[in-house]
Amino acid sequence: MEDMLTNLLRLTSYISNRFIQFIEDLVRRDTVRWTQNCGATPLVFSSVHYSKGYTGCTSSQPSKIGGENHGMCERRVFNNSKELLVDTRSVILNVNYIFSVVPSILLKGLTLPLFGIQYAWSLGMAPWRYSFLCIRCTQVHIHRITSRVWKTLRGSSDDIGWLQQAPGMPPVQDGTSRFLELLSDIRNGEHSLPSSFVYLLIPGLFSNHAPLYLVAAKRFFSKMGLACHIAKVHSEASVEHNAVELKQYIEEIYWGSGKPVILLGHSKGGIDAAAALSLYWSDLKDKVAGLALVQSPYGGTPVISDILREGQIGDKETRRIMELIVCKIIKGDIRALEDLTYEKRKEFIMKHELSLDIPLVSFHSEASMAPAVLATLSHIAHAELPWLPLLKFGTHVSDSIVESGRQVPVMIPASAAMAFCALHLKLRYGEKSDGLVMCRDAEVPGSVVVRPNMKLDHAWMVYSSNNNDPSEPDACQMWEALLTLLVELGKTERGVKQVL
Repeated sequence: MEDMLTNLLRLTSYISNRFIQFIEDLVRRDTVRWTQNCGATPLVFSSVHYSKGYTGCTSSQPSKIGGENHGMCERRVFNNSKELLVDTRSVILNVNYIFSVVPSILLKGLTLPLFGIQYAWSLGMAPWRYSFLCIRCTQVHIHRITSRVWKTLRGSSDDIGWLQQAPGMPPVQDGTSRFLELLSDIRNGEHSLPSSFVYLLIPGLFSNHAPLYLVAAKRFFSKMGLACHIAKVHSEASVEHNAVELKQYIEEIYWGSGKPVILLGHSKGGIDAAAALSLYWSDLKDKVAGLALVQSPYGGTPVISDILREGQIGDKETRRIMELIVCKIIKGDIRALEDLTYEKRKEFIMKHELSLDIPLVSFHSEASMAPAVLATLSHIAHAELPWLPLLKFGTHVSDSIVESGRQVPVMIPASAAMAFCALHLKLRYGEKSDGLVMCRDAEVPGSVVVRPNMKLDHAWMVYSSNNNDPSEPDACQMWEALLTLLVELGKTERGVKQVL
């Protein structure tokens, strides 16, 4: 009876162990498959209950076991003992893996609702964010338009006369009284310009397309027996480009004649001449005896600055129009205009200093804004027609009459345009000008300034009318007075240097 119970107990224990092993094999297989799918290293699972079961089996059986069940139990105990020795670390790794995986799963389970709440919050705030973005873009757009309008209205208000306010600029001297004395002597027939110099006249902007630019002044000096030339430069080129050409022109004149050169530049021509002396002073200091700038925008001009200023209303469209006119029609360089703006002039003057070792004279005037001038046409030049035979009808016609019949006066409303522009600048900025150049911007620091109390526009010095009042001086006499003053300054400076 006791043997039967013992055998029944063994059988029950064997069946239970086999069932537990079957369940463990299923779990182990599913776990290995799951870890392989997740990319993890498969671990060998073993059960503590499984090991304990086999240990109980060996301890509960008696010392003498016979039959088939005895051998089966011994093999099982031996195998379980081996598995227990082998899988001890696997059990530890298994436990560690469970303790590392379970918290992450729990954490993901807890954070998933948070992600859902965050996503719902983002969806709810999207319309508000879009509204705020639209409001911000509208504010930026309004601020940009406001700044453009303000910049357009301000114009050159902060730039006019900057030369007088810039630190380190030498002061100017007033030479108007001496100029008027020399002008009075010249009108009385006293001419004192020496022939020991070569006088080089430098034309201004668009002079290549203007008829007889400075030709009258050249003829006037040539009749006096003076060596006078008009510089053949591309007036619509940049300042630095013309500076190089003037340097070569001066060197050719000096080495050809052996005489120093006196420069007289009108409008942009004065800027080009000053740039040549600033950039190449070491090469020209022994070849140039003086420089006179007549109505030159040395500090810049508001007319061109207001047209080409960036950041104002219609700046891109205006620039395209100017590029079309200057580059396509006139075949010039847009830099010729840019170099006369306040921004470019400040940059150039601060970078390249004009030497004060030679006499400098700067001349500026004020245009008339009378209502009568606004409706006048200026006789600025003569256009010579090809030779045409004239019918004499039996009467004698002199050759001078025939020659004069070939010349047709060119009438352009230059005075009216200058008067209108001067009126505009006066009303907008409250400053005096000759129609293109402000009086304060034409005063070169360290120079002798001539401020005649005469209503002369920017074109008068180049194209003065033939019907001048005999009581008033003409443009050629004004040129001579300026050059005479420049020569006197040169003599004074040389005398002072000799005394020192």
